[in-house]
This record gives sequence, structure tokens and C-alpha cells, in this order.
Amino acid sequence: MGKSVQKITENVSLIASTDTWVEGLAIQQLIKTSELDGMHRVAGMPDLHPGRGYPIGAAFFTTNKIYPALVGNDIGCGMSFWQTSAKVSKVNLDKLAKKFEHVEQPLDKTWSAIIEQRKSEKCISNNSYDHALGTIGGGNHFAEFQAIDEVYDQAVLEELGLNKKHLQLLVHSGSRGLGQSILVEHITMHNHDGLVTDAENNSNYDFKDYLTKHDEAVRWAELNRELIAKRFLDAIRANGSCVLDINHNLVSPKNINGCNGWLHRKGATPSDKGYAVIPGSRGDYSYLVKPLLDDQSNAENLKTSLFSLAHGAGRKWKRGECHGRLGHKYKREDLYRTALGSRVICGNKELLYDEAPQAYKKCETVISDMVDARLITVVAKLRPVLTFKTNGDCSS
Repeated sequence: MGKSVQKITENVSLIASTDTWVEGLAIQQLIKTSELDGMHRVAGMPDLHPGRGYPIGAAFFTTNKIYPALVGNDIGCGMSFWQTSAKVSKVNLDKLAKKFEHVEQPLDKTWSAIIEQRKSEKCISNNSYDHALGTIGGGNHFAEFQAIDEVYDQAVLEELGLNKKHLQLLVHSGSRGLGQSILVEHITMHNHDGLVTDAENNSNYDFKDYLTKHDEAVRWAELNRELIAKRFLDAIRANGSCVLDINHNLVSPKNINGCNGWLHRKGATPSDKGYAVIPGSRGDYSYLVKPLLDDQSNAENLKTSLFSLAHGAGRKWKRGECHGRLGHKYKREDLYRTALGSRVICGNKELLYDEAPQAYKKCETVISDMVDARLITVVAKLRPVLTFKTNGDCSS
């Protein structure tokens, strides 16, 4: 299977070399999840780390049941990658950093027409969480202006319409309170039990109801990222076009090895949806990658990985312990600039430390594992220029 594909148990695999550090608890969660009723196969990505009961950075293939808790509360979370008209040579970080004073407020009435138009086009109904459209949220979500640092496949850049002389914008966000409300409703009614997909079963209504709400939350999350990108582009008076938009928290029907089932992804980038961006931490490079789906000699690895990739660098340290690890080494002011020369906007002290580059693995290691497993080739390396987390103390 290759040195970067480890077989943990008969139906649990880990896409990572033995040199890649993965916390033991994450492996335990991976194995425990594989024992759920109807679970056929589980795959951990090289960015695997522990979650609240279930691992993050993993894909899960079931038949006869789906498990909303495996998708989690941020349904439709993903990455949106935009080409902007702003020139890299014109960037002044001090001036750039001052342009995002209002990007966390609810969108004002001048956005109403475009919101209604896009909601109609994407078949999204009105809900009580619409006020959060166009907002990033907390945790590991961000909007980051980037520059193409190295190019390994110029033809792909031309195919995607990417211009090295101009900034790119990467947006990481999801369905905000909407996804949270859907999961809470499910857990209130069913605890963490799965939902039977068999049409002859009486509980099938609950499955269909969840799936309908899930699919709408995915579309809502996609629109949210679009609006975030547009308001950041507006803030710097630039234009832009969406190059990629990939969800990494969702459940969808899939046939694997001739078996029809449901593929859950929790922090796992689909490899069957085209090109993808795998982000590093705010002080590390991100990578534009091309999934290798046409290599028949690698068909087994694709199935083993459940047609999924890492969704980022992966955490090394738990949230909440980062300040204790870093506070004596770094003052708050030290963390607003990175070793790569980029700038960070983060007004929340705990978030500033929780999301420090030191709390994450090196993205290069994660990428290397997927290259060794013959799941991807690297198209370009992207350098952070300015990473926006939050202006104030709110990180929800």
C-alpha cells in the first residue's frame, strides 16, 4: 500500500507515514468509530487529531445508516479560493491591515438584493441564522490573502485562471449557527445514534428530514463563503472570481467497491471534486493540489483513503493549552507577524494563541504523506500575506 498508508485494523486505515506524529487518542477514536453499526471502512488523514468523541481529519463509509454526529455541527464547512485583481507588488501590509474594520458586522441593506438573488438561485429558504451570512465565525475559520510562492504545474494555473502577479483569497468557514441547530435537534431526538436509511423502516422520515436540512446547510455554507469573499474584496476595492469551493464537513451517497453507501467527511477534503487547496497554519504555506484519480495502479489507495484528503495542517496541541505553552515565549504583539513576513489580525487573545502556527503540524509533512500515497501532485505553494481571524473578542 505504500509507506504512507498504514493499516490499523481490518477496516481502519491511516494515510500517514510512521514519521508523521498523530496523537494516540485520535487513533483510538478512529478505531472506536469503526465499530459503529453499519460502518464499513474508516480512513484517517495525515492531519488527523482528536475531536469531541469523534476524530477530525477522517472519512467514514457506512451502509444502511448515516451518523449526523460524524459530520458535526459545522455542516458544509469548507474552503473557497478566489483569484483577485489586487497586485502583489502593490501590497502595503500596514495599509491593508486597516481595511477590515467592518467585515465582522452583519451585512447591511445594500447587500439584500444580492443575498436574495443568490439564495433563490441556490434554493435556500429564509431562516433565523441569515443575519450571520457573510461572517467567518471563530475557531480555526479565517480569510487569508495569499501570494503564489512557487509553481510546479503552470498549465494547471492557466487552466484555473490563476495569476501569480495578483493576490489570491482563501476563505475557510461553514454554516455557522444553522449547522449547529441541525445537529442539536438531531442529538436531542436521537442522541448520537445513527439514522436508518432503509425506506421500509419507520425511522426513515428522520433520515430524509436530516438529509434535507443537511443539504440546505451545505448550500448555505457555500453562499456564506461567497459573501465573505466578496466583502473582503470590497474592503480592498478589488474584484475577484471564485476558482474553487470545496466542502469538507458533509455526508453524501457514494459507491465504493461496488457497494452503495454513505460517505461522511469530518475535516476531510474530497479528492473526487477536482483541484483543492490544503491550508497550512497562518504562519505556514498552503498548497494547491491535483488529486490523482486517473491512475489505475493506485485504485486501491483511493478506496483505502475513501476518496479523501487532509483538510489542513492538523493540530498538534489542544485548544486552551496553547497560551500556557506559548505565553512565556511570545508576547501578544509577537504573534501578529509570522516568520514568513505575513500579518495577522486577531483581537481575541485566546484565539491568537490557540491558532498560533506552533499549535499546528507543518503542512509540508501532511502534503508529503499524500504525495507518497500517490493521492495528489502539488500544483503550487501559496504564501500567506494577511490572515484575518477577528477584530474583537468575539470568537463564536
